[in-house]
Amino acid sequence: MPQHNTLPVAEPDSAFVDFWNAVLAPKFIRFRHILVDGLSRHSAAVMPALPVRAGDRVLDVGCGFGDTALDLANRVGPQGRVLGVDCCDAFLDCARQIAGAAGTANLDFARHDAELGLGGAEYDFVFARFGTMFFSNPVRGLRSMREALKPGARMAHIVWRRREDNPWLHAPATVVRQFLPAPGEDAQTCGPGPFSMANEIVTGLKMEAAGFTDIHFQRIDAKVLVGRTIREAIDFQLAIGPAGETFREAGALAEQKRPEIEAALTDLFARAETTEEGLWMDSSSWLITARAPDA
Repeated sequence: MPQHNTLPVAEPDSAFVDFWNAVLAPKFIRFRHILVDGLSRHSAAVMPALPVRAGDRVLDVGCGFGDTALDLANRVGPQGRVLGVDCCDAFLDCARQIAGAAGTANLDFARHDAELGLGGAEYDFVFARFGTMFFSNPVRGLRSMREALKPGARMAHIVWRRREDNPWLHAPATVVRQFLPAPGEDAQTCGPGPFSMANEIVTGLKMEAAGFTDIHFQRIDAKVLVGRTIREAIDFQLAIGPAGETFREAGALAEQKRPEIEAALTDLFARAETTEEGLWMDSSSWLITARAPDA
């Protein structure tokens, strides 16, 4: 079985990559069950329809904990191969454990910043789930994905739609902003943020600038898990996402206001749909598909 080509030589980590590894990764690992299980309905709506065939070579960009990479490896079978790349060491440790426990021999992982290039024209399919929104330079990151595709090969990535269509993130952020100021221009950040590709027209232009053709947007609406309990839902929001960024950057003031913020969030989550698994709220994403130009 031929191995993947070597990724471009790594450059020093950017400030965004440093921030993901030092600050965000531990928070994401703490709430891994929400981030993986909670997004499962989006994956379930997308994965069966992806144009992935037995024997394909596939690249999963921003693979996180490796669940989508494992699904893709099962799709391509023993004659295919999947490479998952992510900039977070801790995420990749989890991903390798998952692949090892499953005994998946056709799946590799590599620590790499996708914006620095992903190799040249060797993949039959490139995929990303909720990762491309965080490219500090979206066109450069998307171009890296296009350049990694064989001529005429296809890609797909999933991104969040408008804030208003994603109350699971937007509503808690709105609550927190009632008590705390917005982060300043010098705030430490994960990148452009979860809604940076929500606008269909703007994102389509970025895809075109990156060299893609045959670009299509498909709306996907699904409930997402926000916590097994109200307490966990509050902790999750104050750690991750727009509400978490506001709370983190407010420092001492946030701790001073914590009782009021938590009371308001309790009222919000008390209205969420509740099942045996936990609390569910509405969300909406784009499945964006495109093709690399023919040679």
